[in-house]
Amino acid sequence: MELKRINEHVSVSPQISPEDVAAIKAAGFVAIINNRPDGESPDQPPSAVIEAAAHAAGLGYHFIPLGREGVSPQMVEDTKSVLEGSAGPVFCYCRSGTRSTTLWALSQAGKQPAAEIISAAANAGYDMSHLAGHLSQNQ
Repeated sequence: MELKRINEHVSVSPQISPEDVAAIKAAGFVAIINNRPDGESPDQPPSAVIEAAAHAAGLGYHFIPLGREGVSPQMVEDTKSVLEGSAGPVFCYCRSGTRSTTLWALSQAGKQPAAEIISAAANAGYDMSHLAGHLSQNQ
């Protein structure tokens, strides 16, 4: 598992396995957001398998898949809702962590200055500068 911390409340990662869930719980996370649609890769565990492991570990689990259709306002709202409704740090994953970082960034538009969002993402290794126009708007 390759965890990348965005801030004290959100970390992102490339694809995880069910075996990683215990370590996610031990690291203090209270919820997992899966941003990877099922079936992208034959070696990818299905969402239901990760969900079962999360529930068995006592973690919240949220499936907000971001696929070829792109980002929707509902995905941004769902992400914002999970982040604001969680009583602790949230762990987000997709294939590489980029889609999770994108949804986190867009969910923060209007709450933080665009430069701070872009900087936090960059410190975790993700370039969100292409979203600067969107991040400057209050969504």
